[in-house]
Amino acid sequence: MTTGYISHPDFLQHEMGSYHPECPGRLSAIEDQMILSRIDDFVTRIDAPLATEEQIALVHDQSMIQFLKENSPKAGYFAIDGDTSMNPHSYQAALRAAGACLAAVDAVMQGQVSNVFCAVRPPGHHAEPHRAMGFCLFNSIAIAAKYALEHYGLQRVALIDFDVHHGNGTEAAFRDDPRVLMCSFFQHPFYPYSGENSSASNMLNIPVPAYTKGLDIRQIVSDLWMPRLEEFAPECIFISAGFDAHREDELGQLGLVEADYAWMTKQILQIARKYSNNRIISSLEGGYHLSALGRSVVAHIKELAEI
Repeated sequence: MTTGYISHPDFLQHEMGSYHPECPGRLSAIEDQMILSRIDDFVTRIDAPLATEEQIALVHDQSMIQFLKENSPKAGYFAIDGDTSMNPHSYQAALRAAGACLAAVDAVMQGQVSNVFCAVRPPGHHAEPHRAMGFCLFNSIAIAAKYALEHYGLQRVALIDFDVHHGNGTEAAFRDDPRVLMCSFFQHPFYPYSGENSSASNMLNIPVPAYTKGLDIRQIVSDLWMPRLEEFAPECIFISAGFDAHREDELGQLGLVEADYAWMTKQILQIARKYSNNRIISSLEGGYHLSALGRSVVAHIKELAEI
């Protein structure tokens, strides 16, 4: 199994203040753990290109794109909401985060690699078609999924979201689209206070209470996710890979550990082998305890690369 790893130095330039948990050190922590675990030689590194605004518009309204572009500050910060802001480098970083996921689609569809992990910032799954929010500017994984459907003519793609927060932006982008099956679990009640009443038949969103442990999540994946994924038979799988459900992460209150992320990845790989010609695009979302994040990403990549 050949696994791509897509990132870029631009992602380190985006920051929202020294206090902010969504910080450049997140990517440094991942790189450090990759060196410590000696898996760097087992991945194919690819530089993230910049997405075009036309590609961003696959998911986001032109007015939203223009709003972010026009308010990109020359110095300091521009506040989007209480948790989300841009510095002078943020807009380009967001374009490159989407570009990473688009390049991942090209790489797996053209057979350059079997699957890809995109180490990107800012994250994206809270960004809705009409607005940025929740640390997120553009919804990179949704843009990539839409690109796979439109550019490569795929008929069925699955979106897996195992972040501690509900991927409200991804749901908004694909609600009632029969070409897309979204499977997620998330802590509830919790930011962004959505997802528990999803009525769309293509949304399998499972709210779980605080302090839910990994064994309970594994049961949800086995009993609920896997039968739906088998029935859906996706031609490509996209993962919003948030690692803030880890028990050491203070931004959530769930109880997962590295072994749970490895196990979930292995289950997703089973579906990919059967229906998707191994094609998986995974993109970093949350994860704010730096050590836990690095260890969890390495566990995820090891399973993707089968090492």
